[in-house]
Amino acid sequence: MKLKKYAICSNNKIPNSIQVKNLLEEILRKQQLDVEILDIDDLKSGADFAFVIGGDGTILKAARFFAKFGTPIFGINLGRLGFLSQSQGENIEKSLGLILEGKFHVEERIMLQSGENLALNDFVIKGNALGRTARLSLKINGKAVCDYLADGLIISTPTGSTAYGLSAGGPVLSPNLGAFIVVPICPHTLTARPLVIPDNEVVSVSVNDCERGFVVSTDGQNFYECDSDIEIRKSVFTAKLALLEEGDFYSVLRDKLHWGLSPAKI
Repeated sequence: MKLKKYAICSNNKIPNSIQVKNLLEEILRKQQLDVEILDIDDLKSGADFAFVIGGDGTILKAARFFAKFGTPIFGINLGRLGFLSQSQGENIEKSLGLILEGKFHVEERIMLQSGENLALNDFVIKGNALGRTARLSLKINGKAVCDYLADGLIISTPTGSTAYGLSAGGPVLSPNLGAFIVVPICPHTLTARPLVIPDNEVVSVSVNDCERGFVVSTDGQNFYECDSDIEIRKSVFTAKLALLEEGDFYSVLRDKLHWGLSPAKI
C-alpha cells in the first residue's frame, strides 16, 4: 500500500493527546512525509492513512467519518479500555516504525446504517419515557420475530459485540463474521435471549402504540428521537482498521478483557 498523505486526528480534551500528537507529527515530518493535523470535531477527507489519538469514542467517530472515503485508521489509545486501538501512547515510536515499514494489514469491519446514520459498534433503541420499560416489536425482513418489554434493544455488529452488547449479556463475535446481534436490555421476561443473524437481514423495530416513540443512539454518541419504525441494515461502507501484524482479536480479548483468566490472576 503506497501512502502519500497522512492525517493525525486527536481529541485535545484527553490528557496527553497534544504531546502524543506533537511527537507523531515530528517523526513523520522528519521522514519528509505529507502530514495534516485534524481535530476530531473537524475532520477532513484527502488523506491516505489516518492516525487517531484518543479513546474508543474518538476512534469510533473517526471510523464513521473516514469509512465514506475508504481511509484506513490506526488507533492510539489514551483512554481507558482502548479496545479498537493498536497502540498505547508510550509505544508510539515502535508502532509508527512498523506502520512506515508496511508491517500492518487493513481489516474491513462491517457497519450498520439507518437512513444517513452510520454505526461501527451499535444502534441502541430505548423508550422515550425516562425510568420506564418500553414495548418494542422486532421484525426481521418484514416478518414478526418478538415483542419485548425491556429497557431497550441493542443492534450490534461483531465489532460492537465487545461493547454495550457484552455488558447486556450478548455473545462475543469474531469481527470477521458476517452477522449482527440483537440484544434486549433488561427484558422483563425469562425467555428473551440475544439473536445472532446474518448481516444481509434487515432489522426493523417499532414502538407500541401506547408509547411515545423512542430514542436512538449510534455508537453511544449521536442521539435522535424517532416516532415511527426504525429500519437498520448493513451499510455499503466499511470501517478500515489498520492492525499491526503482531496483534490479533483473541490476544485483545485476553489482554483487555482478561478473557480466560481466573479471578486470582486479574
